[in-house]
Amino acid sequence: MKHKSIAIALIAVLLCVGSGNTIACTTPVTDYHLSISSTEGGDVTEPGEGRFSYCPQQGERVNLVATPDPGYWFVEWTGDVGTIPDVNAAVTTITVNDDYSIKANFAKPHKITISSTEGGSVTTPGEGTFVYDEGDVVKLVATPDPGYYFINWTGDVGTITNVNAPTTTVTMNDNYSITANFEQIPPGKVALTTSSTAGGSVTTPGEGAFIYYVGKVVSLVASPASGYRFVNWTGNVGTIANVNAASTTITMNGDYSITANFMAVYDLTISSTAGGSVTTPGAGTFTYDGGTVVNLVATANGGYYFINWTGDVGTITNVNAPTTTVTMNDNYSITANFEQIPPGKVALTTSSTAGGSVTTPGEGTFAFDEGTVVRLVAEADEGYPFLNWTGDVATIADVNAAITTITMNNNYTITANFVEIPQYELTVSSTCGGSVTTPGEGSYSYDEGEVVNLVAEADASYRFVNWTGDGGTIADINAATTTITINGDYSIKANFVRQD
Repeated sequence: MKHKSIAIALIAVLLCVGSGNTIACTTPVTDYHLSISSTEGGDVTEPGEGRFSYCPQQGERVNLVATPDPGYWFVEWTGDVGTIPDVNAAVTTITVNDDYSIKANFAKPHKITISSTEGGSVTTPGEGTFVYDEGDVVKLVATPDPGYYFINWTGDVGTITNVNAPTTTVTMNDNYSITANFEQIPPGKVALTTSSTAGGSVTTPGEGAFIYYVGKVVSLVASPASGYRFVNWTGNVGTIANVNAASTTITMNGDYSITANFMAVYDLTISSTAGGSVTTPGAGTFTYDGGTVVNLVATANGGYYFINWTGDVGTITNVNAPTTTVTMNDNYSITANFEQIPPGKVALTTSSTAGGSVTTPGEGTFAFDEGTVVRLVAEADEGYPFLNWTGDVATIADVNAAITTITMNNNYTITANFVEIPQYELTVSSTCGGSVTTPGEGSYSYDEGEVVNLVAEADASYRFVNWTGDGGTIADINAATTTITINGDYSIKANFVRQD
């Protein structure tokens, strides 16, 4: 009896004890844990918030109920939501197959009521009452009827970007009511509506709507803000004297709406240490449009070698390569660093094109004893085969080999070149009476030049006839088992007929 009691006790230790929706194991090392939390504006009322334990043997499905506070609404579940059937439903379930952490997200909705006066309408988002989450930026577009022009937005306009622009935005931080106002264009007159993008403004005649006699030549002046430049005028620009000039004129032969466009510009300040210089784009300060990719070339003096780029190097492609690029997303200051080659040593500078890298000896500049035979290894990324070595390649054993050597008789700069293999789509289908079993039916991607096996299998009472479509590179269009060489996007079909 004593042994039986011990066995029963051991079994009890391994069993799970259920309580409501929570099944807590008495062997906590094997429990799965579900951690539940919520943002401001509501709570998870079932199973509650906190950390809950479930038996892994059960695959327990747990009810989830998110309850918003007054004035809020449920948005979605976030976190480890892979087993939640509907992340946008406040009442749903989660199947606990692992340790999960989830959050119920709530937002404070705000209403905006939009209307317009006679002479036009609000076409985006429309007219009426709309509900948005707190902080949403809502686009507004007011469109005048023929013979009318937009004047301004009135009402709760505190967060409207530009009350005088027919196309603008409003930020939803509260309940708002706004009106788009229009007026009739007087007889014999026409309307000019001006606006601008971020980064500047139209200072002459201003922004908004202006009335002129037909034929009036109106001065236009666009003034960029600090850190921006004027790009051009867009819209009804047919009578603008020069759409690329910040100061120009427009001849008012009709009702026109125009926009002044601006772009962010950034300064790149370049310098170098003793022993070399930056030959492209040079040393000093240069101004570029945001997003411009700028070539950088650092050239070492005799007896020196390039080390690296330092400073604001976050967008430099390769800080160890003397020839590289920098993408202008901000104002940057960078320095090209050089060092003197030690007596009796020579320098090897290595770099690579897109699609791979030099893994041995690495990328950058390395000093070796004169006459040293240095191992070179170039490793290609997927889809980018190695092409060759270029630069000071006279002592490279095989310029076409990814693994080779270079004999260091002088200072050398070399580049590992990679080329992208184009990929093409092969679409495979079949008629009634059979199917394509290799590679299957559907669309597949292959590298250029790849030879793909084709196998067509006929159903009972049918036989294979041929391949049709883009069959120019099929080895034998009459063979059920053959190959196709992928040199472009191809669509082919396996054809079957009923046997007599």
